[in-house]
Amino acid sequence: MRIIVDAFGGDNAPLEIIKGSFDAINEYLVDITLVGDETIIKRVCAENNIDSNVFRIVHSDSVISQEEAGSEIMKSKSDCSMAVGLRLLADGEGDAFISAGNSGAVCVGATLIVKRIKGISRPGFAPVIPGVTGKFMLMDSGANLQCRPEMLRQFAIMGSAYMSKVLGVENPRVGLANVGTEEHKGTEIQQTTYQLLKETPVNFIGNVEGRDVPNNACDVLVCDGFTGNLILKTYEGVAIALMKKIKAVFTKNLKNKLGAALVMSDIKELKKQFDYSEHGGAPILGVRKPVFKAHGNADAAAFKSAIRLLKQYTEQNVVGDIADAVQKIKEKD
Repeated sequence: MRIIVDAFGGDNAPLEIIKGSFDAINEYLVDITLVGDETIIKRVCAENNIDSNVFRIVHSDSVISQEEAGSEIMKSKSDCSMAVGLRLLADGEGDAFISAGNSGAVCVGATLIVKRIKGISRPGFAPVIPGVTGKFMLMDSGANLQCRPEMLRQFAIMGSAYMSKVLGVENPRVGLANVGTEEHKGTEIQQTTYQLLKETPVNFIGNVEGRDVPNNACDVLVCDGFTGNLILKTYEGVAIALMKKIKAVFTKNLKNKLGAALVMSDIKELKKQFDYSEHGGAPILGVRKPVFKAHGNADAAAFKSAIRLLKQYTEQNVVGDIADAVQKIKEKD
């Protein structure tokens, strides 16, 4: 499998991206194309005892930063490493693409360079998030701030296909983010979406309230990108704050430090359960070829983990399953 990597996307690029890609070659038996400044890539490899000859390197002069608008990938930064990599994918010079760079730019570039699956209104950003008893997908998490009911129905189809094929969740439960569980709750968009999802070939379980989200009330939580991004950022913030509070309790005095020593293995396991590196990143679902957004602050281990998920995503032909499902609904409608 040929995977195209944006070597200069992310807070820890290019070193951690290169290291993660090198480890993935050895462990997952994939071919990696690194896109970015060739001189810097080769220098970083030499300084860290990495054989640059195991990579195909495609040169690019510029990088799109996290601070720039995502739309700049089609304008002033059309020659950046991310844009060049996405064009390589669109032109058939790779089977999948991954970047830890600007999330908005990945979504815009995937949509306008790689293009949408026929029948898909808008691709969605779909991270997998840890819960109390497992993990769930949150879609959309920021790519589409406003959504029509038919777009939310497509998110349900795409998210269900990914969770089933890539993460092995049997008959994934699909929930609709809402302010109450009753069928009549929410705005007109939620109410209309509810009726559409009842008629969609997914395992729709109804509305899900915010307080039930961490308890794995569903496997795919469907919402517009504005709501999803708020849920995602709040979720991350609370998790970080809680771990800080736990640390403060255990370091408060000698008695507490002794207690911490007795349960340290359990605390480390809890931290691991909520560690982003265990999940790697998120697919951009709805485009014609596999595109993956790794976490912006991914280290080598997290980036390698993201490549593993991308490989599974590609091998399981989730893109094809989504295209077939959307076509069947279109024929039915």
